[in-house]
Amino acid sequence: METEKSNVSKAEELKLLANEAFNARKYSLAIDLYTQAIELNSQSAVYLANRAFAHLRLEEYGSAIQDATKAIETDPKYSKGYYRRGAAHLGLGKFKDALKDFQQVKKMCPNDPDATKKLKECEKAVMKLKFEEAIALPESERRSIAESIDFHTIDVEPQYSGARIEGEVVTLDFVKKMMEDFKNQKFLHKRYAFQIVLQTRKMLQALPSLVDIHVPDGKHFTVCGDVHGQYYDLLNIFELNGLPSEENPYLFNGDFVDRGSFSLEVILTLFAFKCMSPSGIYLARGNHESKSMNKIYGFEGEVRSKLNETFVELFAEVFCCLPLAHVINEKIFVVHGGLFSVDGVKLSDIRSINRFCEPPEEGLMCELLWSDPQPLPGRGPSKRGVGLSFGADVTKRFLQENSLDLVVRSHEVKDEGYEIEHDGKLITVFSAPNYCDQMGNKGAFIRFEAPEMKPNIVTFSAVPHPDVKPMAYANNFLRMFS
Repeated sequence: METEKSNVSKAEELKLLANEAFNARKYSLAIDLYTQAIELNSQSAVYLANRAFAHLRLEEYGSAIQDATKAIETDPKYSKGYYRRGAAHLGLGKFKDALKDFQQVKKMCPNDPDATKKLKECEKAVMKLKFEEAIALPESERRSIAESIDFHTIDVEPQYSGARIEGEVVTLDFVKKMMEDFKNQKFLHKRYAFQIVLQTRKMLQALPSLVDIHVPDGKHFTVCGDVHGQYYDLLNIFELNGLPSEENPYLFNGDFVDRGSFSLEVILTLFAFKCMSPSGIYLARGNHESKSMNKIYGFEGEVRSKLNETFVELFAEVFCCLPLAHVINEKIFVVHGGLFSVDGVKLSDIRSINRFCEPPEEGLMCELLWSDPQPLPGRGPSKRGVGLSFGADVTKRFLQENSLDLVVRSHEVKDEGYEIEHDGKLITVFSAPNYCDQMGNKGAFIRFEAPEMKPNIVTFSAVPHPDVKPMAYANNFLRMFS
């Protein structure tokens, strides 16, 4: 009995330390401390719901749903369990599941104005979803929005003073002027925005789902991770490492958009470099280059605000053309998320994926975009609720079976901007420092020099940006939980 009392009081001390870590935005530490508290007192719905909240902050929606569900099982009258689970469902775009949880919160707290407000927003989101589903054309009848646009017919007003493309060719002078305009928060005329996006689409369409990159001896190649709409940090990468060109080529490894509120500036800059120098910049699809993520995390709202509805559809179409993975010098496999739920996947299997679609919820394409490494061997459920977690043995077998040396992936915030795992065979690189203006992390990129192709990792800190908050254009409902 005495031990039980002592465990309960120790658990409470750990919870207070975990709350402090949470308030200091040290979410991983908070999770560790809540876990210790739960081990001492497994009957506390509060500890589980608090840990779910920390998982939410790290976008680990799968783990948040698990914890919130356990909190509900432990104490069915604890409204925060439903609240946290609803928020996690929402983070995954599962509005109907979220609605059920918020209906339960409202039932338990009928006079809580916050619960009422969130339920109303959730109902609105589900109604909108149902309406969109009702009017959506079947796949076979859908026409390409890109095919219906002729940018040549769009007039440029005489008073427009921004960057201009003369004729059909995107030049370095144009890109520099456009970047400077963006830096000063000026917009690009939609004629030129259409031209860049349509030309990029044509280039991306012609590529295979797995692109081979050759770096000649004596030359270098740079891989960047998620940028997430942090345009001023992208400019800083170019300041530190030079602009993309055939002599200074880059691969941006997905998640160019969402979260940060300068996503349009980021994507147009990357696409403009692709038009200017197709072998100076390579672009891979991330899990955020998808309609469902863009709807929730800000890119759709930003494009609608800065351009128009046609561009929303056009970007969704072009994102489906982005390659899924790259192999550099037949040795380095670069992918946004990670590896697979089955052994024996060959590079030829990735090459043959039909990627011209929204990412499915399972299968090779989903796993390439969503999976994460784990410290334990074997495979486990995804902390995100999509894809899976895979161990060092999975990485080792994949590399051996495909005669490769290294996996480079992105997809996860890392305190130092990168992390080396799986016996040095896997590197995570993340290029959005102080992610969402709150994580305090560094950013990083990796330079490889041929022929050795050893990773040289460069880290950097966030730079100031205009006073526009992250998620400024995000789904109203989601902003309530940020």
